[in-house]
Amino acid sequence: MARLLGQRGLDVRIVNPTPWPELFNFLLGDDVVDATAKGTAALKDIDLLIVLDISDVKRLGALADTVRALNVPKLVIDHHIASDDPAGNVILTDVTACATGELVYDFACTLGFDITPAIAQALYVAALTDTGSFRFSNTSPRCHAMAADLLASGVDPEETYVRVYASAPVGRVRLLGDVLTTLGIDEKAGLSWLSMQAGMLERYGVRQEDLDGIVEHARSIAGTRMALLFRDLGYGKVKVSFRSTGGVDVNAFARQFGGGGHAKASGALIAGTLDDVRDKVLTAARQSLSTNP
Repeated sequence: MARLLGQRGLDVRIVNPTPWPELFNFLLGDDVVDATAKGTAALKDIDLLIVLDISDVKRLGALADTVRALNVPKLVIDHHIASDDPAGNVILTDVTACATGELVYDFACTLGFDITPAIAQALYVAALTDTGSFRFSNTSPRCHAMAADLLASGVDPEETYVRVYASAPVGRVRLLGDVLTTLGIDEKAGLSWLSMQAGMLERYGVRQEDLDGIVEHARSIAGTRMALLFRDLGYGKVKVSFRSTGGVDVNAFARQFGGGGHAKASGALIAGTLDDVRDKVLTAARQSLSTNP
């Protein structure tokens, strides 16, 4: 989005709620200003705010209060289920889009922006990661048509795959091996789960983004309808990732714990110890699955 608006001579800066994942540094290039380190100071004196891929202002974390107080137009481009507290007053949304990148692509095409190879690669990565490499149910004909156009615009699919999925540090693989030993299965309910103790990132020398996709190992088990990853953050909070197959709506399920996201991929941050949160969520999951045959 920054490169698109830069084509019109606008001064654009990127500000993330959390530090930019190093994994995706290759998408920044030299022509994109990442002002994340400045925090709320980077939002001073702006004329327009565009919020991408976030439906609820609270998910902006430390930026949330500043964003609420801004007296400038605030545009949200997003494909998540709408919340009661959006981050802007103008919302471009479509929950059938495979990724927010698909909506940015439509935005660019409608307004006649040039899809350069660098922009095409960023949009391709958005679709690639949000569809699980074009495997999930949100992989629509429209998604493949967009991907084809992006490939024609200069994306190298093998290079992109290597950068996103084949550049894992060895610690990530060792952490995965440790986490897989915690696998729990309730075959009758169609439930599978994995757990992570606090401090595992530090123990294996990996980053948070290196956890991407671990919950999919639980979802890959035959007969699983809901898969969960419980991660103890170490300060009385547990982050839970929810995944599902078939008609199970984990967005609706996650909302009872203050979370949300997509029908088949959601998350929640729950107060408590790892054992207590896991017991509470698994009990609720069994109940939910029993009423949703």
